[in-house]
Amino acid sequence: MASTQDDLSAAIDGETHEYTEMYPPIGCSEPGRAGSAPGTASVWRNTMRLRALFVVAVPLAAVAAAPAVMTAQSAGPRFAISFPAERSAAPLDGRMLLFISADSTAEPRFQIGDGPNTQLVFGIDVDNLAPGGEALVDASVLGYPLQSLRDVPVGRYRVQALLNRYETFRRSDGHVVKLPPDRGEGQQWSRKPGNLYSAPRWISFDPRSGDVVRISLDREIPPIPDPPETRYVRHERIQSELLTRFWGRPVYLGAHVLLPEGFDAHPEARYPLVVYHGHFPSTVGGWRETPPDSGLVPDYSERFRMRGYNRIQQEHAWQLFRDWTGPGFPRVIMIEIQHPTPYYDDSYAVNSANNGPYGDAIMRELIPFIERKYRGIGQGWARFTYGGSTGGWEAMAVQVFYPDEFNGAWVACPDPIDFRAYTVVNIYADTNAYFATARWKRTPRPGQRNWLGHVSVTLEQTNLRELVLGTHSRSGDQWDIWEAVYSPVGPDGYPARIWDKRTGRIDRDVASYWREHYDLGYILRRDWATLGPRLRGKLHIYAGDMDNYYLNNAVYLVEDFLRSAANPPADAEVDYGDRAEHCWNGDQTRPNGLSRLRYHQMFIPRIMDQMRRGQLPPGADTLSWRY
Repeated sequence: MASTQDDLSAAIDGETHEYTEMYPPIGCSEPGRAGSAPGTASVWRNTMRLRALFVVAVPLAAVAAAPAVMTAQSAGPRFAISFPAERSAAPLDGRMLLFISADSTAEPRFQIGDGPNTQLVFGIDVDNLAPGGEALVDASVLGYPLQSLRDVPVGRYRVQALLNRYETFRRSDGHVVKLPPDRGEGQQWSRKPGNLYSAPRWISFDPRSGDVVRISLDREIPPIPDPPETRYVRHERIQSELLTRFWGRPVYLGAHVLLPEGFDAHPEARYPLVVYHGHFPSTVGGWRETPPDSGLVPDYSERFRMRGYNRIQQEHAWQLFRDWTGPGFPRVIMIEIQHPTPYYDDSYAVNSANNGPYGDAIMRELIPFIERKYRGIGQGWARFTYGGSTGGWEAMAVQVFYPDEFNGAWVACPDPIDFRAYTVVNIYADTNAYFATARWKRTPRPGQRNWLGHVSVTLEQTNLRELVLGTHSRSGDQWDIWEAVYSPVGPDGYPARIWDKRTGRIDRDVASYWREHYDLGYILRRDWATLGPRLRGKLHIYAGDMDNYYLNNAVYLVEDFLRSAANPPADAEVDYGDRAEHCWNGDQTRPNGLSRLRYHQMFIPRIMDQMRRGQLPPGADTLSWRY
């Protein structure tokens, strides 16, 4: 699962802006996203605490684009946003976002999230907006967490605007859609190169005023530089024929490659391949070839309740380098994959009606390329995968969908692996995602908790935020990407909604499609006669029993099946961390804040055990890489 925009520590115009909250992004244990400093473990801080905000229903028309001209009905507070011809001589499409903030510690564009310190955002779609033309945000435009400009109290605020630019895609399925292409940042609209934005400025605001505040998007987010290579770290990028054909334009896949010690000195060696799945990585995460910075000022991690966590991360990254290059550590190739889509920072590594054949592109194009270039063994018995959260779901999914291509999956804190527990929603039995309904009562469903069970955000609130950031599943955030991956294509060419984003009403037909194609628990039960012999002993699943996002609920359901499976037995491993939050990964000896920094040291030795226990094909090369 994903972080919100204010999780990021982004370098913009040479200045670092941090907006820190207590809870982790879903996907917390995964590699850092683009923009993380090379050689350091990225520090993810999420904004998942939120005061209860009662959402008042507004007409669906409020979600639509702003009116083109001012009318009598648009009297009241108004913001007119434009861009100069110097930024684009051609008209632009996209999502226009207006931010209003009472917090001067960071730019407003970095202050939007699910946490209690979130600031305000209002969003409209713009189509063919000409330079100098004005996009109008008035009281009819939907906002978050306050739904209208009329609700903003009188006061002095910093305001800023940003255009998340869309491009037109003409897909091979005949649909024409407008989407934000990734530009090397991992689908982060607040720092996407090419997006236009304004400098923050203070205004005095009165919701009763009819004044028009004009904002010019006179700045542009610059490109992100390529990460450096070293003796051990390489970066690869290939054009995918499969994805290029689907999207109707060139589409690329990338991989950050960590080479074993002795790679150049042993040209005869061929190596097992480990795929570390996770969110969009900027480079090899948690890896550092120099000792920690001596002058580093210690910070404090609210999430892990640890002082000096920035130094702890550097120390563990440096320790990984020493372990990886030291005697006795298994010599394997490890890769982290870059596979962003126009909807999210990664594709979930599976084929999808909306995203295209990413699963096959990774398995049939990218991985063979890596194995050819870096002397991988290139056979399923010598491939392994692990990851946490989104990466956990991906590790399990690729093991299930390509059962002969991997010899084991270590699945930590996975996104929902059984949609009877789609976090706290049973999409097959429940009628509404946002509320548990009865004749006389509606109870809001929780979206996040802490290890004591204290709820900080509801499902309705976090989905409303996504809707403001982007219509048609274009927010670049968590619930929208699940739709983009799991849903069929809707009549308009965009993902069919699993539920109405405003009301929470679940679509039964879409739920049935999800079950047949992506509900991993259901697929295991349905296809065990053929999958069982190919998955026996390969699944290792871990979750904290107080996962912040209730992801352990789906693990319980899958565990029930795996324990009862017969002909053959599953021989699977399932383990839970007592009172452990997201993203517990099976380490019973260390707290989350430390174990999340040790995926490779934890799982690669277990991979060696898996290889020793399994039946290898005749002639399997188990010696050339052991030195």
